Amino acid sequence: MSIKPQVLAAISGAIAAYMADEETCQMAAAASMAGPAPGPPLNLWALAGRSEAMQLRLLMQRRSLR
Repeated sequence: MSIKPQVLAAISGAIAAYMADEETCQMAAAASMAGPAPGPPLNLWALAGRSEAMQLRLLMQRRSLR
């Protein structure tokens, strides 16, 4: 049993369209998972200073620092 050329062309076109659609979906999923670009690195000195200032404020509020 031989396959007609028109049927073979239809099957090939359907497979190509399916593969292109899958590739498009994978690209869209990868792009959405990328997220925003990372910002500048954290300044650990500033973070430590802020933490110390917050701790001092807490001690002042509790009046533990007399």
